[in-house]
Amino acid sequence: MLAGIDLTLERGETLVLLGASGVGKTTLLRMTNRLVEPSAGEIRFDGKPLRDWDPIALRRRMGYVIQDGGLFPHLSVARNVGLVPELEGWPAQRIAARVDELLDRVGLEPAQYRARRPRELSGGEKQRVGIARALAADPPVLLLDEPFAALDPVTRFEMQRQFRALQQALDKTVLFVTHDLREALALGTRIALLAHGRIDTLGTPREFRAARSAQALAFLRTLEEQAA
Repeated sequence: MLAGIDLTLERGETLVLLGASGVGKTTLLRMTNRLVEPSAGEIRFDGKPLRDWDPIALRRRMGYVIQDGGLFPHLSVARNVGLVPELEGWPAQRIAARVDELLDRVGLEPAQYRARRPRELSGGEKQRVGIARALAADPPVLLLDEPFAALDPVTRFEMQRQFRALQQALDKTVLFVTHDLREALALGTRIALLAHGRIDTLGTPREFRAARSAQALAFLRTLEEQAA
Protein backbone atom coordinates (compact mmCIF):
# COMPACT_ATOMS: atom_id res chain seq x y z
CA MET A 1 0.00 0.00 0.00
CA LEU A 2 1.30 3.44 -0.95
CA ALA A 3 1.25 6.24 1.62
CA GLY A 4 2.71 9.71 1.97
CA ILE A 5 3.85 9.96 -1.65
CA ASP A 6 4.71 13.55 -2.63
CA LEU A 7 6.35 13.79 -6.06
CA THR A 8 6.51 16.30 -8.89
CA LEU A 9 7.48 15.05 -12.34
CA GLU A 10 9.29 17.95 -14.01
CA ARG A 11 8.82 18.66 -17.69
CA GLY A 12 11.51 16.95 -19.79
CA GLU A 13 12.98 14.81 -17.01
CA THR A 14 13.24 11.05 -16.60
CA LEU A 15 12.12 10.18 -13.09
CA VAL A 16 12.93 6.58 -12.21
CA LEU A 17 10.81 4.69 -9.69
CA LEU A 18 13.25 2.20 -8.19
CA GLY A 19 12.59 -0.55 -5.69
CA ALA A 20 12.24 -4.25 -4.98
CA SER A 21 9.24 -6.24 -6.19
CA GLY A 22 6.00 -5.43 -4.40
CA VAL A 23 6.86 -1.96 -3.09
CA GLY A 24 4.26 -0.17 -5.26
CA LYS A 25 6.28 1.09 -8.24
CA THR A 26 3.88 -0.16 -10.89
CA THR A 27 0.84 0.81 -8.83
CA LEU A 28 2.12 4.38 -8.62
CA LEU A 29 2.86 4.43 -12.35
CA ARG A 30 -0.63 3.14 -13.17
CA MET A 31 -2.21 5.79 -10.96
CA THR A 32 -0.81 8.48 -13.24
CA ASN A 33 -2.98 7.33 -16.17
CA ARG A 34 -5.96 6.23 -14.06
CA LEU A 35 -5.53 2.51 -14.62
CA VAL A 36 -5.51 2.45 -10.80
CA GLU A 37 -7.50 4.99 -8.81
CA PRO A 38 -5.99 6.23 -5.53
CA SER A 39 -8.12 5.74 -2.43
CA ALA A 40 -6.93 9.08 -1.03
CA GLY A 41 -4.92 12.09 -2.09
CA GLU A 42 -4.72 13.79 -5.48
CA ILE A 43 -2.66 13.52 -8.65
CA ARG A 44 -2.58 16.45 -11.07
CA PHE A 45 -1.61 16.56 -14.73
CA ASP A 46 -1.01 19.91 -16.43
CA GLY A 47 -2.41 21.55 -13.31
CA LYS A 48 -5.71 19.65 -13.42
CA PRO A 49 -6.75 16.85 -11.04
CA LEU A 50 -6.78 13.47 -12.76
CA ARG A 51 -10.38 12.89 -11.66
CA ASP A 52 -11.36 15.82 -13.92
CA TRP A 53 -9.72 14.23 -16.97
CA ASP A 54 -11.57 11.89 -19.29
CA PRO A 55 -9.54 8.64 -18.83
CA ILE A 56 -9.26 7.98 -22.57
CA ALA A 57 -8.13 11.52 -23.35
CA LEU A 58 -5.64 11.33 -20.48
CA ARG A 59 -4.14 8.03 -21.64
CA ARG A 60 -3.70 9.31 -25.18
CA ARG A 61 -1.45 12.02 -23.76
CA MET A 62 0.69 9.41 -22.01
CA GLY A 63 2.53 6.82 -24.07
CA TYR A 64 2.69 3.51 -22.18
CA VAL A 65 5.26 0.73 -22.55
CA ILE A 66 5.17 -2.50 -20.54
CA GLN A 67 7.65 -5.35 -20.16
CA ASP A 68 6.56 -7.53 -23.08
CA GLY A 69 5.69 -4.65 -25.39
CA GLY A 70 1.95 -5.30 -25.12
CA LEU A 71 1.51 -5.54 -28.87
CA PHE A 72 -1.72 -6.76 -30.44
CA PRO A 73 -0.73 -10.15 -31.92
CA HIS A 74 -3.24 -10.03 -34.79
CA LEU A 75 -2.08 -6.64 -36.06
CA SER A 76 0.97 -5.85 -38.15
CA VAL A 77 3.80 -3.73 -36.80
CA ALA A 78 2.49 -0.78 -38.81
CA ARG A 79 -1.04 -1.16 -37.43
CA ASN A 80 0.27 -1.53 -33.88
CA VAL A 81 2.35 1.64 -34.14
CA GLY A 82 -0.35 3.61 -35.95
CA LEU A 83 -3.25 2.55 -33.74
CA VAL A 84 -3.55 5.66 -31.55
CA PRO A 85 -3.15 8.12 -34.46
CA GLU A 86 -5.84 6.11 -36.27
CA LEU A 87 -8.14 6.43 -33.24
CA GLU A 88 -7.36 10.13 -33.18
CA GLY A 89 -8.58 10.47 -36.75
CA TRP A 90 -5.28 11.12 -38.51
CA PRO A 91 -5.41 10.66 -42.31
CA ALA A 92 -3.89 7.44 -43.61
CA GLN A 93 -0.99 9.14 -45.38
CA ARG A 94 0.05 10.98 -42.23
CA ILE A 95 -0.17 7.76 -40.18
CA ALA A 96 1.98 5.86 -42.68
CA ALA A 97 4.62 8.60 -42.65
CA ARG A 98 4.62 8.68 -38.82
CA VAL A 99 4.96 4.89 -38.61
CA ASP A 100 7.95 4.90 -40.95
CA GLU A 101 9.54 7.82 -39.09
CA LEU A 102 9.25 6.10 -35.71
CA LEU A 103 10.36 2.67 -36.90
CA ASP A 104 13.45 4.34 -38.31
CA ARG A 105 14.03 6.18 -35.00
CA VAL A 106 13.96 2.96 -32.99
CA GLY A 107 16.32 1.19 -35.37
CA LEU A 108 13.90 -0.92 -37.41
CA GLU A 109 13.98 -0.62 -41.20
CA PRO A 110 10.37 0.30 -42.15
CA ALA A 111 10.32 -1.65 -45.39
CA GLN A 112 11.52 -4.76 -43.58
CA TYR A 113 9.35 -4.55 -40.46
CA ARG A 114 6.17 -2.69 -41.38
CA ALA A 115 4.17 -5.79 -42.39
CA ARG A 116 5.48 -8.22 -39.77
CA ARG A 117 3.37 -9.63 -36.97
CA PRO A 118 4.58 -9.58 -33.33
CA ARG A 119 5.24 -13.35 -33.42
CA GLU A 120 7.90 -12.69 -36.06
CA LEU A 121 9.86 -10.32 -33.80
CA SER A 122 12.57 -10.90 -31.22
CA GLY A 123 12.14 -9.59 -27.68
CA GLY A 124 14.21 -6.51 -28.41
CA GLU A 125 12.32 -5.83 -31.62
CA LYS A 126 8.99 -6.07 -29.79
CA GLN A 127 10.18 -3.49 -27.27
CA ARG A 128 11.32 -1.18 -30.06
CA VAL A 129 7.88 -1.44 -31.64
CA GLY A 130 6.28 -0.84 -28.23
CA ILE A 131 8.30 2.35 -27.78
CA ALA A 132 7.43 3.49 -31.32
CA ARG A 133 3.73 2.89 -30.59
CA ALA A 134 3.97 4.88 -27.34
CA LEU A 135 5.45 7.80 -29.27
CA ALA A 136 3.08 7.60 -32.25
CA ALA A 137 0.66 10.42 -31.37
CA ASP A 138 3.50 12.54 -29.91
CA PRO A 139 2.34 12.45 -26.26
CA PRO A 140 4.17 14.76 -23.85
CA VAL A 141 4.59 12.00 -21.23
CA LEU A 142 5.90 8.44 -21.46
CA LEU A 143 5.23 5.75 -18.84
CA LEU A 144 7.61 2.80 -18.97
CA ASP A 145 7.08 -0.20 -16.69
CA GLU A 146 10.20 -2.41 -16.56
CA PRO A 147 10.43 -2.15 -20.36
CA PHE A 148 13.82 -3.89 -20.69
CA ALA A 149 13.67 -6.33 -17.77
CA ALA A 150 12.98 -9.45 -19.85
CA LEU A 151 15.77 -8.84 -22.38
CA ASP A 152 19.18 -10.48 -22.43
CA PRO A 153 22.03 -8.28 -21.10
CA VAL A 154 23.42 -7.30 -24.50
CA THR A 155 20.02 -6.37 -25.93
CA ARG A 156 19.09 -4.58 -22.71
CA PHE A 157 22.23 -2.42 -22.86
CA GLU A 158 21.51 -1.55 -26.51
CA MET A 159 17.90 -0.63 -25.67
CA GLN A 160 19.06 1.60 -22.82
CA ARG A 161 21.52 3.32 -25.15
CA GLN A 162 18.83 3.84 -27.73
CA PHE A 163 16.37 5.12 -25.14
CA ARG A 164 18.89 7.74 -23.97
CA ALA A 165 19.35 8.90 -27.56
CA LEU A 166 15.58 9.11 -28.09
CA GLN A 167 15.09 11.08 -24.89
CA GLN A 168 17.79 13.56 -25.87
CA ALA A 169 16.25 13.96 -29.33
CA LEU A 170 12.57 14.15 -28.33
CA ASP A 171 12.75 15.73 -24.85
CA LYS A 172 9.80 13.77 -23.44
CA THR A 173 8.77 13.70 -19.79
CA VAL A 174 9.30 10.13 -18.58
CA LEU A 175 8.24 8.05 -15.58
CA PHE A 176 10.32 4.87 -15.67
CA VAL A 177 9.89 1.83 -13.38
CA THR A 178 12.81 -0.53 -12.70
CA HIS A 179 14.29 -2.70 -9.96
CA ASP A 180 17.79 -2.35 -11.47
CA LEU A 181 19.96 0.38 -9.92
CA ARG A 182 22.45 0.28 -12.78
CA GLU A 183 19.60 1.08 -15.19
CA ALA A 184 18.26 3.79 -12.89
CA LEU A 185 21.65 5.49 -12.66
CA ALA A 186 22.15 5.28 -16.43
CA LEU A 187 18.75 6.62 -17.47
CA GLY A 188 17.35 8.73 -14.66
CA THR A 189 17.45 12.48 -14.22
CA ARG A 190 16.25 11.70 -10.68
CA ILE A 191 15.69 8.46 -8.82
CA ALA A 192 12.88 7.84 -6.34
CA LEU A 193 13.60 4.74 -4.25
CA LEU A 194 10.40 3.21 -2.87
CA ALA A 195 10.36 1.02 0.21
CA HIS A 196 7.39 -0.15 2.30
CA GLY A 197 5.03 1.92 0.13
CA ARG A 198 6.87 5.20 0.75
CA ILE A 199 9.65 7.23 -0.84
CA ASP A 200 12.85 6.28 0.96
CA THR A 201 15.32 8.32 -1.10
CA LEU A 202 14.86 10.93 -3.83
CA GLY A 203 17.63 12.64 -5.77
CA THR A 204 19.86 12.78 -8.80
CA PRO A 205 22.08 9.79 -9.63
CA ARG A 206 25.00 11.59 -7.96
CA GLU A 207 22.91 12.24 -4.85
CA PHE A 208 21.71 8.64 -4.79
CA ARG A 209 25.28 7.36 -4.79
CA ALA A 210 25.86 9.44 -1.64
CA ALA A 211 22.63 8.32 0.10
CA ARG A 212 22.95 6.63 3.47
CA SER A 213 19.55 5.12 4.16
CA ALA A 214 19.55 1.36 4.77
CA GLN A 215 17.50 0.72 1.62
CA ALA A 216 19.73 2.83 -0.62
CA LEU A 217 22.89 1.27 0.81
CA ALA A 218 21.50 -2.21 0.11
CA PHE A 219 21.02 -1.31 -3.56
CA LEU A 220 24.47 0.28 -3.75
CA ARG A 221 26.12 -2.77 -2.18
CA THR A 222 24.43 -5.02 -4.73
CA LEU A 223 25.73 -2.80 -7.52
CA GLU A 224 29.27 -3.01 -6.13
CA GLU A 225 29.04 -6.80 -5.85
CA GLN A 226 27.89 -7.06 -9.47
CA ALA A 227 30.85 -4.93 -10.57
CA ALA A 228 33.40 -6.95 -8.56
